[in-house]
Amino acid sequence: MNRAITLSGKALIVGCGDIGQRVARRLLERGVEISGVVSSEPGVIRLAGHGVPALAYDLDRPATPPEAPLLFWFAPPPKAGLGDPRLRNWLAAARGIERIVYISTSGVYGDCEGRWIDEDEPFKPQTDRARRRVDAENALAEWRARGGETVVLRVPGIYGPGRLPERRLRQGLPVIDPAESPYSNRIHSEDLATAACAAAQSGIDGTAYNIADGHPSPMADYFLRCATRLGLPPPPIIPMAQARRALTPAMLSFLEESKRLRIDRMREQLGVVLRYPSLREGLADCV
Repeated sequence: MNRAITLSGKALIVGCGDIGQRVARRLLERGVEISGVVSSEPGVIRLAGHGVPALAYDLDRPATPPEAPLLFWFAPPPKAGLGDPRLRNWLAAARGIERIVYISTSGVYGDCEGRWIDEDEPFKPQTDRARRRVDAENALAEWRARGGETVVLRVPGIYGPGRLPERRLRQGLPVIDPAESPYSNRIHSEDLATAACAAAQSGIDGTAYNIADGHPSPMADYFLRCATRLGLPPPPIIPMAQARRALTPAMLSFLEESKRLRIDRMREQLGVVLRYPSLREGLADCV
């Protein structure tokens, strides 16, 4: 069942960082009563400085959560383990939620050898980071079976103002030869916020949406373009065999997955028109 959703009334944004603030500003403009949920009082003060009302709540110490019919869950799982107890504890204790918009990751698909894939691609998580997101999606499916509504956004790399890999580029860390580099997908932070609001209003209950700009490219291409835009020297280019010896396991985990995300469902069902449909437009906005 899909309730008639209008962006009015009251909403909570749990994990109200950069994307949460962008969503909050949009909803406040529409007259929605917003509360951002953050982990500390300094975070409450920071959000107040941006005009976003907020409250502090420790997701690792379950208590009675605040209520709102619309919940945006942008908080990450813990950094260890195979599940997301933060989300599970909230769902077990929360009351009055009608719809949840959840930001997941395209990492749940694992490596697809560069194929174009849609949301029907089976889960093949290859890292614990992705397995925690699969557990979160399963938790939402269980909660939905009890009568709530869920919309899942499967998101790849996010870029935007303040989100470029400037530090990595200044460190001179290498990138893989574009001929061997895996495909990567990305979405501008403004377009992700637009998609989240569209999902709240128009997303079909129980549906997942790939949220990307539809123009995947070799991962090396992204770093080379960012270096040019930031006025920095291009990073060293090395073959994959050398990268396996030189890079950390965490960095290698991003190189062992290659996929190209189809976004037809996002366009057709959510009606999202991207402001930044490729890196050319998006990077110009970042610097």
